[in-house]
Amino acid sequence: MRKHISTLIAVVMLASLILTACGSSAPAAAEGELSGTISVSGAFALYPMMTVWAEEYTKLHSDVQFDVQGGGAGKGMTDTIAGAVDIGMISRSIKPEEESQGIFWVSVTKDAVFPVVSAENPVLEDILAKGISQETFNKIFITNEIKTWGEVVGKPEITDEIHVYTRSDACGAAEMWGKFSGGETQDDIKGIGINGEPALVDTVIKDPLGIGFSNLNSVFDLGSGGLVPGAVVTPIDIDGNGQADKENGEVYATKDDAFGAVASGKYPSPPARFENLATKGKPSGLTLAFIEWILTDGQQYLESAGYVPLTAEQQAESLAKLK
Repeated sequence: MRKHISTLIAVVMLASLILTACGSSAPAAAEGELSGTISVSGAFALYPMMTVWAEEYTKLHSDVQFDVQGGGAGKGMTDTIAGAVDIGMISRSIKPEEESQGIFWVSVTKDAVFPVVSAENPVLEDILAKGISQETFNKIFITNEIKTWGEVVGKPEITDEIHVYTRSDACGAAEMWGKFSGGETQDDIKGIGINGEPALVDTVIKDPLGIGFSNLNSVFDLGSGGLVPGAVVTPIDIDGNGQADKENGEVYATKDDAFGAVASGKYPSPPARFENLATKGKPSGLTLAFIEWILTDGQQYLESAGYVPLTAEQQAESLAKLK
């Protein structure tokens, strides 16, 4: 009888060891209780989503605290390289020289940058009907060949001057918009520099002659699904036919319009792009557990917050990089 009991105990222990060794499809965050503080800084584009992820993760692990700050992708990268934060939010591609300094990264969602004008723009009706082509954006933001709103809509008698606004802080949004407009970097945009995305959007709203750009979550009200009061996202005449065609994904009057265009791939890339999380070296411990959770259970919160979830293939690719 004793021998039988001993054998049974041994079988149970062996099974337990096998299960432990094999692991689980769930992220490391599900294995035991976690504690500590995760510090994050970087892109304004990813900041709203990161605050949601932090809140939801804290509900699961009450002993985990977060310190999340914006400041732009440039700040996020600088802080990460310096070891000042655990995670940097980077709304652009990671550069080879950053990887050579030990930066590791994974993509966690997709987002896009949109052109913004004031609801008081003098030719708004024409803009909404015709859209603005990529070539015209190039002549507004990069070469400054087009200087009046009349030139934008084909009415030379309208001589109101265009006020171009860009970001003065290093950021992924400006880099993506610069590339879409025909430049190579953020520095190629010729305009008045404004520090931070909230200030840039506010400046454009208050200037009837202004034009700038914004991440989806700064120009759409996530509660109502409409545009932030005073702001208008200009249609992009992607096919160049001189008309803003909603069926072609060229009109962005609501969050759903913008989200659908990005998710379907109809919105051009750039300025659509992946949002990335960067760490100094491959993450481990609490930071690794959190990022794994973002790439699994955390994906469920993206769409309601105005972000495009990764596809199954993209999700698997990011998870594989963490192994």
